[in-house]
Amino acid sequence: MDLVPALERPLKNVLGAATAKVMAEHLGLHTVGDLLHHYPRRYEERGQLTHLADLPMDEHVTVVAQVADARLHTFASARAPRGKGQRLEVTITDGSGRVQLVFFGNGVHKPHKDLLPGTRAMFAGKVSVFNRRLQLAHPAYELLRGDPDEPGEQGETVESWAGALIPLYPATAKLESWKIGKAVQTVLPGVQEALDPLPDALREGRGLVSLPEALVKIHRPQTKADVADARARLKWDEAFVLQVALARRRHTDAQLPAAPRVPRPDGLLTTFDDRLPFTLTEGQQRVSREIFDDLATEHPMHRLLQGEVGSGKTMVALRAMLAVVDAGGQAALLAPTEVLAQQHHRSVTEMMGELAEGGMLGGSEHATKVVLLTGSMGAAARRQALLDLVTGEAGIVIGTHALIEDKVQFHDLGLVVVDEQHRFGVEQRDALRGKGKQPPHLLVMTATPIPRTVAMTVFGDLETSVLDQLPAGRSPIASHVVPAADKPHFLARAWERVREEVAAGHQAYVVCPRIGDEEEGTGKRTPAQDDADKRPPLAVLDVADQLAKGPLQGLRVEVLHGRMAPDDKDAVMRRFAAGDADVLVATTVIEVGVNVPNATAMVIMDADRFGVSQLHQLRGRVGRGAAPGVCLLVTEMPEASPARQRLNAVAATLDGFELSRIDLEQRREGDVLGQAQSGARSSLRVLEVIEDEEIIAEARQEATALVAADPDLTGLPGLRTALDALLDEEREQYLEKG
Repeated sequence: MDLVPALERPLKNVLGAATAKVMAEHLGLHTVGDLLHHYPRRYEERGQLTHLADLPMDEHVTVVAQVADARLHTFASARAPRGKGQRLEVTITDGSGRVQLVFFGNGVHKPHKDLLPGTRAMFAGKVSVFNRRLQLAHPAYELLRGDPDEPGEQGETVESWAGALIPLYPATAKLESWKIGKAVQTVLPGVQEALDPLPDALREGRGLVSLPEALVKIHRPQTKADVADARARLKWDEAFVLQVALARRRHTDAQLPAAPRVPRPDGLLTTFDDRLPFTLTEGQQRVSREIFDDLATEHPMHRLLQGEVGSGKTMVALRAMLAVVDAGGQAALLAPTEVLAQQHHRSVTEMMGELAEGGMLGGSEHATKVVLLTGSMGAAARRQALLDLVTGEAGIVIGTHALIEDKVQFHDLGLVVVDEQHRFGVEQRDALRGKGKQPPHLLVMTATPIPRTVAMTVFGDLETSVLDQLPAGRSPIASHVVPAADKPHFLARAWERVREEVAAGHQAYVVCPRIGDEEEGTGKRTPAQDDADKRPPLAVLDVADQLAKGPLQGLRVEVLHGRMAPDDKDAVMRRFAAGDADVLVATTVIEVGVNVPNATAMVIMDADRFGVSQLHQLRGRVGRGAAPGVCLLVTEMPEASPARQRLNAVAATLDGFELSRIDLEQRREGDVLGQAQSGARSSLRVLEVIEDEEIIAEARQEATALVAADPDLTGLPGLRTALDALLDEEREQYLEKG
């Protein structure tokens, strides 16, 4: 977030081309402002040593430690001069734990001279294990002198600018923390030119320090209180600038015209409701009222509908679509995969019955036509679907990205429903919205529960509706962790459990992380999976074969994965839904929207390779009928590992909102708000969306009031500049994903 043109000077003009190139390539820092907003990750107090026992394996770290001893070994080597090679082994300590440093060959001479017992230094390198000891091979180091004002033999040292606290920066193997610190020292005088994005009244009213003071205190704190002051101020910057961007988006959308869509009395919606064999939950009725109120206005609805797995979101969305059809418009449901589009089409036509047979013999007088449009359809079916849309014959269309193509024209598109919003980019959504005569209303659905603060931050330009009740008749799901490595007989019992469910007339899913036939190691691990094992992830094709020949012999076992032809996938799903298969071995292609009420058991293989929210989604595929469900999470991870703790958390609760908090706490903020969704570096460096809920809520209030009073932000050049920097091209797309 570069704040002012004065801070937009390229780093190469200030630090030299070589350093600037490394900073750009490895840290994405290009300007003085970028560098000033690259904050220290943590601070070490002078005299305090890093706790070495907690170092993460295979990661690049920076530690402050003391040399305990150093030994130079000579050994025979055919490649070394005079046939003798040298190895320097240095042991560093924090007073309790120890780490070994190793230097070889010509690299031993300088450290042998520098790293004498008792010397304190910063060391940077990759953590590994050798002979059961933690080790850094050929680490970079920077000596820490006793007197911060006294230059050492090599000129200025790190402590001559560090003060009482030594800042440790997010660094890389090519650019150590202390080099970043020295670069910051070079540009820090320019901080006085930074324009403040916060309005004076807001800053003074909350007792926040000025931006230049905050930047000095975060990079060169004298006390821990300095760090706290700086972080409090910079958190407000991040929350406020982001919320102003979202408030302006909401303000702009509110100015757009839209056709009000009010269902006619005794029309399609009323007929549909009268035929429902059950009563809508209170939550479904409340959310439907919120949606119908929005649809009746002359500005486009922008609403996020989030709800627990199986809470009946599809029913709410279908009633909204029927209301729009009643009012003379058309509705489009955009699904992320063909399997899900076909599943939605099947369930919508089943729920509507003869009301989905508009223009056909036997169709009701209020009926409309419901068409499916996917990329793999045959030419004749596709032509007919396109004709039904352009003439208005079809009131509802359900499809994949195929809906977005130029050839697809609507008679009068009134509502766009986007399922699993996070899987679509801004261009896709806007291309579909652009097909209406006026901007259509927008309803975004997600089955991934989102903590309130994330909803305010990621989907901040949408009004939010939450479905938190399960419909009557939904059964509880018992979840258990199956530790296959510790207790192999537990896995055998899991397959017996599947056979028992099938014997009782039910069906089961077995989920695997990959398809099979790929190169080894292509199964992706989620960001939270920090304890990787060496074995490649289990694959659908292998597991299905082993089960059919082994513990599930005699049962009807089918496979489903993303590389199958669409017709084959649909055929498998139809057979499974009809009860013509007992066990479906699948990838996460079944994660969302698949609805087979007779499926009561799920076994997730290598469950540690999936994220918390994904496991919750998968589990939601069972227990959808009257019979209770069971979900077995199979893992080979040891009991004390973070992966097992994650699985225990999933097994312990069915509350998706609680799990989403756990998921978020275990992932970096950037995974939620940065590269995972935008391709750009996360704009959030100090703001934490779970812990800083109060700041985000207050910033949203302040931003909404400011934009309502002054949409163009006249007289706030610092805020405008900060917004321009936040809303670069990639970031703009990310924000518009709401």
